[in-house]
Amino acid sequence: MEINKKVLLLAIAKKRQEESLLDVLAMLENAHVFSRKEGKRLLKELKKEQFVDEGGLTPKGAALAKGIEEEFRL
Repeated sequence: MEINKKVLLLAIAKKRQEESLLDVLAMLENAHVFSRKEGKRLLKELKKEQFVDEGGLTPKGAALAKGIEEEFRL
């Protein structure tokens, strides 16, 4: 999995309940991680792979995000 997709997945895992997925994309765009267009493409891929749904992470996505968090911690 590419690094930007991992960062997006981890950011979605860390989002506050009142934040939407588009808020997360805007935050990452403001941090110059990637453009909004790129973020939407990555989000679409994560939804297609069933890691993310409209409300946030799926159980499959949450398990992957936990592994990614450990990977980044090292």
